[in-house]
Amino acid sequence: MSQSETLRSGAEPTEPTEPTEPTAPAVAPTGSRRMESKFPRGLVIRLIAYLFVGHLFAFFVYLLFVLGARNQ
Repeated sequence: MSQSETLRSGAEPTEPTEPTEPTAPAVAPTGSRRMESKFPRGLVIRLIAYLFVGHLFAFFVYLLFVLGARNQ
């Protein structure tokens, strides 16, 4: 139970209310550190697909404008 919950419930706190010292973060094993630095495989595939499809669509729209300008 946190200090604020203890105060709201009206019960006496059983632990001292002094702030505790922050603890040092645990050292992650090398395998999980490598996993954090890489993107998930599905995300990379979708990113490449969206970029390819987006550029293909932009080229198609550009081509429509170029061909439309020639026909005037």
